[in-house]
Amino acid sequence: DTIVGERGALLSGGERQRLALARAILRRPRLLVLDEAMNAIDAGSETLLLGRIAALDPRPTILMISHRAESMATCDQVIRVEGGVVAG
Repeated sequence: DTIVGERGALLSGGERQRLALARAILRRPRLLVLDEAMNAIDAGSETLLLGRIAALDPRPTILMISHRAESMATCDQVIRVEGGVVAG
């Protein structure tokens, strides 16, 4: 048992993000939208989390929005937007 404070006030940003991801995954969504969902999580934890998400059965469709290229390593398809224009 850990005290997390009112609305998770005693949790770090990364801990809050991991908790939010866990709650979302437990709902077994068909579509999982991750909008900068890993920005406060260290690279090692991010790799582990993305690997676990990719191993879900059934695997949800994932729409990932990120400024970090490393976050896109496990994506099947990447669409880059630069200056508001689709770049590739």
